[in-house]
Amino acid sequence: MSSPSSFVLPEVPPGLPIGSGWATDVESAPIVFPYDGSVVARAPVGSVAHAQAALEAGVAAVRPVGKLSSAVRRAILLDVERELAANDEQFIELLVAETGKTRSDCAVEFSRTLFTWAATAEEVSHLHGETVPLDLQAAGVGMVGFWQRKPIGLVIGVAGFNAPLLLASHKIAPAIAAGCPVICKPAPATPLATLWLADIVRRAAAAHGAPAEIVQIVTGDAEVGRTLVTDPRVGAVSFTGSAAVGHQIAKDAAPRKTLLELGSNAALVVDVDADLDKAADAVLRGGFYFNGQACIAVQRVIVCAPVVDDFVSRLSARIAELTVGDPRDPATRVAPLINDDSTQRVLMWIDEAEQAGAKVLHGGRVVDRTIEPTILLDVPESANAWCEELFAPVVALRSVPDLPSALEAVNRSRYGLHASVFTRSLTTAFAAIEELEVGGVVINEVPGFRSDIMPYGGVKDSGIGREGPRFAIEELTVTRMAVIRPE
Repeated sequence: MSSPSSFVLPEVPPGLPIGSGWATDVESAPIVFPYDGSVVARAPVGSVAHAQAALEAGVAAVRPVGKLSSAVRRAILLDVERELAANDEQFIELLVAETGKTRSDCAVEFSRTLFTWAATAEEVSHLHGETVPLDLQAAGVGMVGFWQRKPIGLVIGVAGFNAPLLLASHKIAPAIAAGCPVICKPAPATPLATLWLADIVRRAAAAHGAPAEIVQIVTGDAEVGRTLVTDPRVGAVSFTGSAAVGHQIAKDAAPRKTLLELGSNAALVVDVDADLDKAADAVLRGGFYFNGQACIAVQRVIVCAPVVDDFVSRLSARIAELTVGDPRDPATRVAPLINDDSTQRVLMWIDEAEQAGAKVLHGGRVVDRTIEPTILLDVPESANAWCEELFAPVVALRSVPDLPSALEAVNRSRYGLHASVFTRSLTTAFAAIEELEVGGVVINEVPGFRSDIMPYGGVKDSGIGREGPRFAIEELTVTRMAVIRPE
């Protein structure tokens, strides 16, 4: 990776880690720093031929990787965590360069990445089966039964651009723990951290006698991805990205297993008894981190009518705290989106919401290539800014008469990833947990709260399957039943 003087990027082998080495017969494309449009590096761009080569190598590696002992798999994972930790500042700088996220957001991503590798290593010892009392039925009297978990086979992991190192880690680490080789396809705009991660993993694998093919990286366009996910020899596909692409992958991959972590328009509900200052703070923290490019960032704010004016006043008084600027500056809270196309889409959706009757309370403009932190009031539920995933530093606010109406409004969405409710009432909290049609209900905290060990995923158009080391490992294994009638 070559770079201008403003970024010091790591030395990684040229090309793509495919097979036992690095394929160097690849084209390259510029990686652009979203803040100023400068080229920070040139990265390899794979082709369908590279995808096919990776598939052949991955299929051949299924058996040797599946035979690695628990101790070896755990050791590889811990070695990766240690080397990542030894390069913390360089990884954070690399993430800033390719994602354009603020330094503080990239530091959070890196910290969570370290935790994910360490936590996944500890889950290796928990991967086990159990006995089955076959003699509960007459035909099973005298027989012994038990089941084990076996690797599902070759895993394809497709990651999004908004947290490239963390998302790749949530694909690669559980696959290794489960005993599966994995081919990871990073987003075209953000492949650099993933390529460096793969180099670290392959060197850790070699140190423990494991094949380099335990992880391969193939970059490229949609046709490259389609080649990977449609191969009948693949055991499972794990995808993080938009709902439209995820739905297509599920169709293309069938009948192979798909784990889909898709988009959302996460809601935050403010009940009449909520601590309004804490709720306003949650909107500021939860709506604008990652420059709003997070599937569980606050997008819809639903406030019970008796407190809406007070809440809006408190929120308006603090919105100026969200400073816009260079993501390398520690004081910056919001920086440009990943590219100009995303920016233009969001501006169009803001304009559409205004035309439909919404009011721009704050922001709505581009300053220094960045969409200002934006608050929209009274956005119609039919507007894209409400019903679709904005993926931007924009929140849309509506009032409703009461809590039941608020919960119904949350559920009137094709998405269902996370939602949060601010309340002082345990009755309200448990009503929300019972009634909300989402994968995670968060009380008195941002919907973007995610512990990397908890089961994470959605319902409806927000996906299927669960991430988190324990749960992802289970998704990437299959049960094998043993039935024995002793002689």
